[in-house]
Amino acid sequence: MNLDLDDTQQLLRDSIRRFMKAEVVPHIQRHEAARSFPFELMPRLAELGYLGGTLPEADGGQGIDYPTWAMMMEELGYHWLSLRTMVNITNGSIHRLAAHGTPEQKRRYLSPMLRGELRTCTGLTEPDTGSNIAGIQTRAELQGDEWVLNGRKVWITNGLQAEVAMVVARTFSPTCDGALSCFLVDRRETPYDVRKLDTLVLRCTGTAELGFSDLRIPRANLVGAEGKALAGTLKGLDAARLNIAMGAVGAAQSALDLSVDYVRQRQQFGRPIGSFQLVQKHIVDMTVRVEAARALGLRAAHALQAGKDVRQACSIAKLYATESAHEVASMALQVHGGLGYSEDYPIERIFRDTRGGMIPEGTTEIQTLIVGREILGINAIA
Repeated sequence: MNLDLDDTQQLLRDSIRRFMKAEVVPHIQRHEAARSFPFELMPRLAELGYLGGTLPEADGGQGIDYPTWAMMMEELGYHWLSLRTMVNITNGSIHRLAAHGTPEQKRRYLSPMLRGELRTCTGLTEPDTGSNIAGIQTRAELQGDEWVLNGRKVWITNGLQAEVAMVVARTFSPTCDGALSCFLVDRRETPYDVRKLDTLVLRCTGTAELGFSDLRIPRANLVGAEGKALAGTLKGLDAARLNIAMGAVGAAQSALDLSVDYVRQRQQFGRPIGSFQLVQKHIVDMTVRVEAARALGLRAAHALQAGKDVRQACSIAKLYATESAHEVASMALQVHGGLGYSEDYPIERIFRDTRGGMIPEGTTEIQTLIVGREILGINAIA
């Protein structure tokens, strides 16, 4: 496994960094205060390969390999975890449509998503269903040429602003008796209830509750085969966990860099606080966690690129990187003292947002059980 970037990857990273510093960083604080998101950035991110970039060129992607993609996710996390999250959510819809969409669905929805022109979300989590996707209770019943949806989805990232929702529901039709299917729900054509949910973490990602009450959508809005959504959803989790892991690595690296600069400059008792042994211990512990998390993430990325079974590798990467990132952010806040509490300085935001990585795409506890199952061959869940 190579931890170094080749020339092409370095050029891409440099382009991303220039874009982030010029177009993103100056506006983060304003958007955080307003809890808004700069959707105008999405077409620019599409040009850099962030939307569907790992898809083959024949499917509208750029054929980006997973180690390069891991680096790209780290760069997003380094600058703004809300931005990485919105990219990840958009890519979830892109990859599902690329794999299972009809030609008409791809024309109407996939193409504008790839260009960054269509806002989307994925409706999985429900009031009584989180990590156990198989427990979804939202219903879709076929009535003539329409599906009738009933149910609620909660904690839906970008649900507030999404124009199109990819909703997973328990399906009832002459050929399907309760298995899970995926549906395109176009809010512009069939409006549904949306309620904003304010959160501690990732405040700019438009988290919302979605409500469907006898909502009728065209029969043609079924994505893929009836009753096959569970397998498709689980298949996409490995790459999504890698994305979260590398975003966490980026955020942790940002917290570390800010801390190194601060302890070199901050004076107490007539000398830089970086000269104090306990402060240096924080910096060393932070560095070890960042380096280890990056290595685990890249290990998973190389395995994913090689087509190997990566359930264990991606779960380990997400488990370690997300927990370590929040630990690093906590140490960074400690090093910065009172300044770390200020919303005018990035540490406060990094501390909040790194906490957000331990729950989506399977909680820390679920990742632990997955890894245990892969090691022992014994399933502790069911």
